[in-house]
Amino acid sequence: MAGALAFTALAPVPAAAAPGGAPDFGPNVRIFDESTPLEEINAYLMSISDAAEFSTDRHAVFFEPGTYGSAAGQDDPSTATGIVNSEVGYYTSIQGLGASPEDVVINGALHVEPVQEADTGPSNSLTRFWRSLGNLTINPIQRPVGPDADRPRPEGIAEPHTMRWAVSQAAPLRRVNIEGNLDLTGRYGATAFGTYIANSRIEGTVTSGDARVEYAQAQWYTRDSEIGGWDGAGINYVFSGVRGAPQTDFGARGTTTLPSTPISREAPFLYLDGDEYEVFVPSAKPETSGTHWGTGQGDGVSIPIDRFFIAKPGNSAATINAALAAGKHLLLTPGVYSLDAPIRVTRADTVVMGMGYASLAPAAGTAAIEVGDVPGVVVSSLTVDSGPATDVLIRVGTRGGHSGIVVNPTTLTDVFVRVGGARPGQATTSVEVNSNHVILDHTWLWRADHGAGAGWESNLADHGLVVNGDDVTALGLFVEHYQEEQVIWNGERGRTVFFQSEMPYDPPNQAAWMNGTAEGYAAYVVGDHVKKHEATGMAIYSLFLAGFGPYGPLSGPQVHASSAIEGPVPANVRFRSMATGVIAAGGGIRHVVNDAGAAVDAAAPNDAVHGMTAVTRLASYPARW
Repeated sequence: MAGALAFTALAPVPAAAAPGGAPDFGPNVRIFDESTPLEEINAYLMSISDAAEFSTDRHAVFFEPGTYGSAAGQDDPSTATGIVNSEVGYYTSIQGLGASPEDVVINGALHVEPVQEADTGPSNSLTRFWRSLGNLTINPIQRPVGPDADRPRPEGIAEPHTMRWAVSQAAPLRRVNIEGNLDLTGRYGATAFGTYIANSRIEGTVTSGDARVEYAQAQWYTRDSEIGGWDGAGINYVFSGVRGAPQTDFGARGTTTLPSTPISREAPFLYLDGDEYEVFVPSAKPETSGTHWGTGQGDGVSIPIDRFFIAKPGNSAATINAALAAGKHLLLTPGVYSLDAPIRVTRADTVVMGMGYASLAPAAGTAAIEVGDVPGVVVSSLTVDSGPATDVLIRVGTRGGHSGIVVNPTTLTDVFVRVGGARPGQATTSVEVNSNHVILDHTWLWRADHGAGAGWESNLADHGLVVNGDDVTALGLFVEHYQEEQVIWNGERGRTVFFQSEMPYDPPNQAAWMNGTAEGYAAYVVGDHVKKHEATGMAIYSLFLAGFGPYGPLSGPQVHASSAIEGPVPANVRFRSMATGVIAAGGGIRHVVNDAGAAVDAAAPNDAVHGMTAVTRLASYPARW
């Protein structure tokens, strides 16, 4: 694993000059057009695909409208030549520059493969984080086609017309049009704790593996998309507004399907309007389903690039904040930003957008971003790395402010927070939402379980998310390893569609992890005073290492949590499709929600899901929803 890193930008990666009229996006942005030789495209993509997990490398790659690569070998990938073909590495975002995903066509594959633990041993994608594709069409022609001769691949997974995307958290597909199949298990079939698809179309079948055999995605959230079908079972697969989604079968296959998403706002994206660079900012819409790729007047607003301050990693917080105060939007080019003060957003409808996993690294014990009591702010595609101990890393609205309007919600999209891992860090709360009418659309809030500064007394962090505002919606909420409650929800009329969490691995013993007289802390807690709340599709896991050696449990008591979810008992506080699981090691979770639902415990393994020690499910709480 990587050690502690100094957060300064690495030497620039050589890049060709941007096309005429392109702004200066810095050395870590590469823009291809149809005249770029295919060999140059593949060589560059492969050159940035091998970054380490906690590298400071950051890359954004864009394709201008056009067609790239040859489709001649699409029916027999083993003979295909002239295709775009590369793995996508850490901290890399690859996107098209068209107004529609269909404006950029890739004949080939931009893929992610599992880690191979040994030549013939199991493989996994458990740490294939922080990479993404967006706004392009892929005619999938992937090489190598299958496994080596001495590593047979699980049967039943098609290879022709199939692209592999074997990832875990923080690796979304948005506005992606795949003219074939999508395989989420990788070249050899792998275990993974998966991520997110939004506003995309997959003409063929999405294969997520089978949780009853060796390879599977444990969880996945798909929103407002169109698919040809889904082949796979797991612990928690949630579909909202997805045409072609499987029917709800939570008991047997871990699947929950909603006909629509209660409210959504798609991520902003950079595109070319003729020769001019603009950022399209979609509007929020209620009860959405299917794809919505339009860029017309009713779909959102287009903002010319000259209305953005294009920041570079060397810019100070003071410089960035002066630009915001002067009325500019903010585009953060790829790199790591060492900040001695928060980025402060004080103007309604401001867009703050990162490129290539741009990362904010507070250096003085302050927040990374503070959004004032204004509506319609859009924060998208950013990673925050905690540093010296601070109260809150991202704050939306002032405490007690309750600003916000329903028709123009502030939105955090693809926002990822790390406490430890990349560098030592501490933060009491990662994200605090005080405003009303906020959408959290795909967040991974992670107290690191490995990497720099990871340890029970080192990367101290109580909560991933605290919601004090009303009418807040979370879509695709991933929160892991915090030392007390992972999520505390105090606002009224909150909604969550898909929640995944792992309790902390590292409490040294039960006495060190007590909530008063209760064992441990629930992962998802709704405040006692709340009268209305809904959460659908929840998976909460434990892997308590206390008293557990490399060859099996040691003597002595194991760590437990009293419950995975806690909430008041009014009829309008409701939970649906809940699963708890013990991944491995010892201990477990006594109840699913409050005192309802069976226990999961390492001492009582079951075969509900291959690769998990034990899994239990609870369809709804209260029992009649």
